[in-house]
Amino acid sequence: MGQAIPFSIDHNSGVPYYKQIILQIELAIADGRLTTGDQLPTVRSLAVELQVNPNTVAKAYSQLELRGIVNTQQGTGTFISDREVTLTDVERERVLADICQAALTQAGAYGFGADDLIEQLHELAARA
Repeated sequence: MGQAIPFSIDHNSGVPYYKQIILQIELAIADGRLTTGDQLPTVRSLAVELQVNPNTVAKAYSQLELRGIVNTQQGTGTFISDREVTLTDVERERVLADICQAALTQAGAYGFGADDLIEQLHELAARA
């Protein structure tokens, strides 16, 4: 079984909350923190933890279920399915766009612009 993951919401990122929840679950599956059969928090408990509307969490879980990533069992909970998380090219672009938007918003809050962010990315990539 994977370990419980600490969920968080960045209220200043510009990325819709439900997308942030989806991304955190996808990343936790991809890096092994969540595995097949692991139970996700209930909609209500995660909504309280993140201080968001329960409909936001329900939307995230619903989209994950439509993609076969989770299974919801009425009265029991929502569980990670055995389907491997693979992203289409369009989904990969969406994830990257969300990450970039969040980075731009956060950098902007500290007075940095897109050029500053790009320069920092180049420096980090050169070190990697």
